[in-house]
Amino acid sequence: MHLLLVPLVLLSGLTAPDSLPAYSATTKTVTAADLGATWHSGCPVGPAQLRMISLTYYGMDQKAHAGQLVVNTDRVDQTIKIFGELYRMRYPIAKMVTPDHYPNADDELSMEDNNTSAYDCRDIPTSGALSYHAYGRAIDINTLINPYHDSQGVQPKNGGPYLDRTRKDPGMLHDGDKAVRAFTGNGWTWGGDWHTLKDYQHFELA
Repeated sequence: MHLLLVPLVLLSGLTAPDSLPAYSATTKTVTAADLGATWHSGCPVGPAQLRMISLTYYGMDQKAHAGQLVVNTDRVDQTIKIFGELYRMRYPIAKMVTPDHYPNADDELSMEDNNTSAYDCRDIPTSGALSYHAYGRAIDINTLINPYHDSQGVQPKNGGPYLDRTRKDPGMLHDGDKAVRAFTGNGWTWGGDWHTLKDYQHFELA
């Protein structure tokens, strides 16, 4: 098991707020049973290439919570670092559970629930091509308030009100935000920068 438990001063040059515990993150190997419906035979990476990260995040209630993300082994260190930065800046996250908590690991249900997640062996919406999520190299953040939008509509289906990106709801991502830069400054691509469609929740690193 990989254990990281450090004062936020090491991540930011600033001490942790008195009201929050220090950021922590642990990793462990996963089995097919752990992955549930997010993985099946024929997926491009197997359980041995994935890790479960249990980490601290800052909630919409302004309190610290424990969440879980599954990512590729080659994205573990970056994921831990980036979410430490998000925690330090008090970027609020609504929920963080793996997609297998929803029936058949249904991505629509996860998005409707404003859930933050990573690995899921699934296609890109409307394209049929495998998503970077199927490789454990993409993360979706606050998926209801940061929806996906293309010429065929919006996902999740209840995300329409949040296509108005002048809104300033807690946890919404906007160009130039510190939360966006936490990813892009580490080489990740943000779907909010795409031109033919917008995927405001989505960050990926090939």
